[in-house]
Amino acid sequence: MMKAGIRDCLPPVRNTREPNIVLPRGSIDTHVHVFEPGYRMSPTRGYNPPDSTLTDLKKLHKILGIDRVVFTQPSVYGTDNSAILDGMAALNAATPNRARSVVAITLDITNDELARLNALGVRGVRLNTDNKGGMPIEMRQIPDLVARIAPFQWHIEFLFPGKDIIELMPVFTSLKAPMSIGHFAYQSATAGVLAPGFKALLELMRRQNTWIKISGANRVSETDLPPYDDVKPMAHALIEVAPDRIMWGTDWPHPNKYLVNPNDGDLVDAFGGWVTNNDLRRKIMVDTPAKFYRF
Repeated sequence: MMKAGIRDCLPPVRNTREPNIVLPRGSIDTHVHVFEPGYRMSPTRGYNPPDSTLTDLKKLHKILGIDRVVFTQPSVYGTDNSAILDGMAALNAATPNRARSVVAITLDITNDELARLNALGVRGVRLNTDNKGGMPIEMRQIPDLVARIAPFQWHIEFLFPGKDIIELMPVFTSLKAPMSIGHFAYQSATAGVLAPGFKALLELMRRQNTWIKISGANRVSETDLPPYDDVKPMAHALIEVAPDRIMWGTDWPHPNKYLVNPNDGDLVDAFGGWVTNNDLRRKIMVDTPAKFYRF
């Protein structure tokens, strides 16, 4: 039910299809959320998420052939990271080093709390200008944030509307911490690899300080549904310029979508279609994220 004008987004497709490709052993899904009942959501959130539990996630990953995971703080919880921290702790208690997290914080956080989060498996801070509630600090405060997280070798993960990349380039190019960007930086597949926004993304990738998640194909493709062939040229262009800084994620349970959601088996097969070389698949799915998130 909608509450106070906040829209209910679609649930994920529950009957996950087994992919046609077999992912390499140790594969890491670098972008998931969990929405467990009982966790307080921010009143300023932009959407109401569907219940998508840790049990659901474990079932999904078993079908897809994924062994490890990175939880990314969703905007609906603001800076209360309890849901993803609890999920990470539960997975790591059962299987050591199975999970890592990227959190949302303010500069009021203490150094002791940062150290505690680091010990639990937190590896970065998310700054999300695309969803209401996802940007708890100001852009001008980013240098202060970088100074606070530097002792822990954390990175900053950005999510922003694709059209904003040109305007944000000075922020990105002056950043003194490693950065990751989700979902092809929301660059439109229809606009193509010669579009100014995508060319700016390639420039960032050449600077050696940016990691990109070739996730969210459904969010950047023209069709929302497979086969996502229009996304392939962007994936190939990014891999060509920075093969050691490419990662992948499901984006499960695909929040903030209202018309249709993908089957995650189709997303795995899309990745398999973009990347046919087994050594490169292993680099993107296993080696690069394992090093970046320090599994």
